[in-house]
Amino acid sequence: MYAQTKIQRKLITDTDAKKVPDTDVPNELKRESLSLPNVPESEVVRHYKILASMNFGVDNGPYPLGSCTMKYNPKYADRLSSLGSATEVHPYQDQSTIQGTLEMMYDMEQKLSKIAGMDAFTLQPAAGAHGEHAAILMIKAYHEKNGEERDEVILPDSAHGTNPASAAMAGYKVIEIPSAPDGSVDIDALRSAVSKRTAAFMLTNPNTLGIFDKNIKEIAKLVNDAGALMYYDGANLNAIMGITTPGDMGFDVVHFNVHKTFGAPHGGGGPGSGPVGVKKRLIPYLPSPVIEKVKDKYVLKDNGNLSIGKMRSFYGNINVILRGYAYILRMGSEGLKDATVRSVLNSNYLKELLKEDYEIPYGDLKKHEFVVSASRQKKKNGVKAMDIAKRLIDYGIHPPTIYFPMLVDESMMFEPTEDCSKEDLDRIAEVMIKISKEDPELVINAPYNTSVSRVDETKAAKDAILSTRYLRNKRQ
Repeated sequence: MYAQTKIQRKLITDTDAKKVPDTDVPNELKRESLSLPNVPESEVVRHYKILASMNFGVDNGPYPLGSCTMKYNPKYADRLSSLGSATEVHPYQDQSTIQGTLEMMYDMEQKLSKIAGMDAFTLQPAAGAHGEHAAILMIKAYHEKNGEERDEVILPDSAHGTNPASAAMAGYKVIEIPSAPDGSVDIDALRSAVSKRTAAFMLTNPNTLGIFDKNIKEIAKLVNDAGALMYYDGANLNAIMGITTPGDMGFDVVHFNVHKTFGAPHGGGGPGSGPVGVKKRLIPYLPSPVIEKVKDKYVLKDNGNLSIGKMRSFYGNINVILRGYAYILRMGSEGLKDATVRSVLNSNYLKELLKEDYEIPYGDLKKHEFVVSASRQKKKNGVKAMDIAKRLIDYGIHPPTIYFPMLVDESMMFEPTEDCSKEDLDRIAEVMIKISKEDPELVINAPYNTSVSRVDETKAAKDAILSTRYLRNKRQ
């Protein structure tokens, strides 16, 4: 790591640039000249500050995006992850020079194993969906090693969209079963779907409706008795962390989203981390390399012939993992449990404030999130969930997730997280109730206070403008 910083970095001069060999880039795409504006630093800074002020993030206010869990990102984790000992580590360094980094990652695996009730973890996957795919590949390798030809994965209709995608990418046929009238898993439907062809049942508990399935032990036994494995989508861990574990519920493999549960940034399409934990029988299938402690040293080792191999280059996104590690250390076991309790309390408090003005389907008590239906407003005056979401922006409130889960008409999924204060929740409820009483035309044409008004999203999707040349010509 530090050896890298001692190497003088040579600046490329105009003369050097001319020595760079030509490429196969077509002539019409090559820049003939470059004209950069000559402006003072103050104008450059103001330009980017103005752009930044047009964005909304967790530092601006409540971000109740259901399922995505947009919790506050603590600044102590930002500071730690920006230290040179974290940012200047090179993946090709000798392992003897990165013992601190390996020790941190090894300890992170141990802590995640305890939180999940699993026997081992890998930090290699680069995102939650990537972790899902890794988990399904391990399940597939496990069944193949046992000589079983299982080609189906079952999931409920309340599942996250990445669940069927991960299963399909691994070559499985996806079997979707309907939810029971109370929003939980329909045991009879599951019993009818499970067979010797079933490889796994993918489940989030509590589910996207905020309902904890009280029959989870029976579900796990039903699946395991058929020779299949239980997969836990950890997107909703914020509702059970410190109270129970996926392992206690009977799950065999789990993925976590570090940004959803342990305070790392969401990523915005950038680097993420989706650690995967497994029970003992799946350890041989973990991606290589694995971190082991040999006497007083930490080493990266190949995981053997049964491993599904690498899921990405090198080992994992250390910067994101370090943020999550800092969060866990700072919170401690009691702090993690308290975050869960406050998350569930905030969710139910906001639900109670909204239930007189909006329909809230599927029972009363929720966990960390709940789903509101705008079907009453749509029927009464044509105001849809999309309209309400756009109108919230005018009041400086980030909208919740809309139109998911799809089994609720005009759904709006709220997850306030433990970071919301009572004042935040009261404000969200006040605005939601106010919108429900506003002139429908006013709501349908919102937002009004944004730099870009409402766009035709259907047309934008069908007629996407991806050419910078087109945009440049339009400006001229």
